[in-house]
Amino acid sequence: MAKPNIVFILADDMGYGDVGKFGNPAVDTPALDSIASNGLRLMQHYAGSPVCAPSRAALMTGRYPHRTGAIDTFEGRGLDRLALRETTVADLLKANGYATGLFGKWHLGALDPRYHPNRRGFDEFAGFRGGWSDYYRWRLDCNETFRKADGRYLTDVFTEEAVQFIERHRNEPFFLHVTYNAPHFPFQVVEEDADSFRESGQLDEGVCLIYAMNRRLDKGVARIMETLRLHSLEDNTLVVFTSDNGPHLGTTKDGLNIRRFNGGFAGGKGFVYEGGIRVPAVLQWPAGLPGRDRASSDLIHFTDWLPTLLAVAGIDRPKNLHLDGMNVLPVLRGESHETNQRRFWQWNRYVPVASSNASMRDGPWKIIRPRIAESMKLDASEAEFDSRLKYDPDSISDIRRDPFPERHIPDPPPPLLFNVEEDPFEQNDLASQEPDIVSRMQRELDTWFEEVEAERLSIHD
Repeated sequence: MAKPNIVFILADDMGYGDVGKFGNPAVDTPALDSIASNGLRLMQHYAGSPVCAPSRAALMTGRYPHRTGAIDTFEGRGLDRLALRETTVADLLKANGYATGLFGKWHLGALDPRYHPNRRGFDEFAGFRGGWSDYYRWRLDCNETFRKADGRYLTDVFTEEAVQFIERHRNEPFFLHVTYNAPHFPFQVVEEDADSFRESGQLDEGVCLIYAMNRRLDKGVARIMETLRLHSLEDNTLVVFTSDNGPHLGTTKDGLNIRRFNGGFAGGKGFVYEGGIRVPAVLQWPAGLPGRDRASSDLIHFTDWLPTLLAVAGIDRPKNLHLDGMNVLPVLRGESHETNQRRFWQWNRYVPVASSNASMRDGPWKIIRPRIAESMKLDASEAEFDSRLKYDPDSISDIRRDPFPERHIPDPPPPLLFNVEEDPFEQNDLASQEPDIVSRMQRELDTWFEEVEAERLSIHD
């Protein structure tokens, strides 16, 4: 059999409850639901981070984000940069005969050509390299030449680029990475997609916009699947769809309420509670995965995808490549339940703080170090600089190099402990009842943080 094609589709801030097959009848995602019906849903699938750039670094490298240098979202500070010494899944697939294309959001290094996707394993790129883009006033980097907005909605542009890539490479194995920026801010829609949500009268305007953005994304996924079928490629193509982190929830600065169903989980984007890191995943590969409409509750993490995709492609993992993930293809096939039960997360602004917004999962147990507000504060100038990068990119040629703002980090609150198998919504803190488990997991979390931070601090790009 020919090498399988790989289509890996990534949404931006799409929550566990934003896909119909994950229990929300209010959404409209027939293409994603169809993939799940034809294949597999992952019920305990975890992002690499509760925010996008670090999570994408874990996906691309099979390694925890801190190791890679991509620790925060502000490309204007260079904190999203994927260290040049890192090997990406695109590097490995390209070296083994795959045509590789990325269409959408990169967010692993802007403002420096060394971090461009074309230099990180992707033969073809059409998208933007930063953290977000206007859906109508866009500016696309197309293999380092630029194209200005032409009136089309950006989600549709990325779909069209993906379809054309399949057309060009249908006679050779390909790795297509489609990284939609929906439903990330700004909350802009094709109005017809929002009409039925508004007409129901049951949803706030902000939620209608989010669901409309996801509906447009789903239509794009349908077109990609139709193109695979048109060229008789569907049977031998692994299609994976997931999201980079949990949903943006709450009320926006302009008063939009975007708090919506998220599977009942606590927290959302930016938090290491389940709602911020447990993300939907659906996949199908008729020639390689048995059965239909299956659901797996095995614990799978973003770092597992690189070794798993290598196994799908029949490529040996390089012996000198240190990975945090493992090949879970036997798990996806239902042949095994063996996965890595110990996983770690940590994220805050600027310089990582071990005691803030950190967690560890060990089988049923999960320890959480709650967010320390001072570690999340941003200088007001960051937002202004970030907006200029999007709407006036020619005015900026380098990252900000002034010192980070001074801040005082107070003593942290005590850790929390949950049994997420019995209490997936993290409502019952067991820390006082299980002090030995808390102490052990806290030591292991501290040891992990010291290890990955030491590796990050050794980067000299």
